[in-house]
Amino acid sequence: MFIPILLAVTCGLRRGEILALRWRHLELGDNRRQMSIEESAEQTDDGVRYKEPKSGRARTVALSASTVAELKAHRSRQAEEQLRLGLRPDGDSFVVAQIDGQPLQPRSLTHEWVRVLGKTSLPRIRFHDLRHMHATQMLSAGVHPKIASERLGHSNIGITLDLYSHVMPGMQADAAEQVDVALQLAISSQRQGK
Repeated sequence: MFIPILLAVTCGLRRGEILALRWRHLELGDNRRQMSIEESAEQTDDGVRYKEPKSGRARTVALSASTVAELKAHRSRQAEEQLRLGLRPDGDSFVVAQIDGQPLQPRSLTHEWVRVLGKTSLPRIRFHDLRHMHATQMLSAGVHPKIASERLGHSNIGITLDLYSHVMPGMQADAAEQVDVALQLAISSQRQGK
C-alpha cells in the first residue's frame, strides 16, 4: 500500500490512475523527474478496463526527489520479486501490481486500504481523500490554482477553485498583506524621492 498512498499524497493521483500507471510512463532521471498520466483503470463486472483519464486527456505530473527515490527502490524490489517468479519486467509492467505482475483491481486497492487503515488509530477516510489532501496542501502552500489544476488533471481551473475554495480564505488574507507591503514600500520610496 505504500506506493499507492505515496502517489495519491505526493502527486494527487486518482485510484484508477495509480493502477493504470506503467513504468514506461515514468521518467526517474536526475534532470527529468515526471510521470505521464495516460489512462485510468476502471472496475467493471467483467474485471478491469483501461480508459482515458477522467478529464479526457493525458497530463504530466512532476515528481519530487523523495518520490523518485521511493519509486526507484520499489522498481528494484518489484523486479527482484518478478525475476524470482521467472518473469521479466519491462516498460509495460504496472507500477502497482500483484506479485506476479498482474494488474490490481480498483476495488481490491480500496479493500486493502480499509483493512490497513482499520489496524491503526487514524481517522477512517476514503482512499480518494489522500488526493484531496494533496490538493489542499498545494493550495495552502501558495501553489497557483492553475498549477494545482494541472497536477490534479481537472479539465479546467474552475473545478479546482470550486472544490477547494475553502482553502482560499487564508490565502486571501495573505494576498491583502502582500499588496499592502508592496504599496507601503512604493509610498515610502515615493516620499524619500521628493
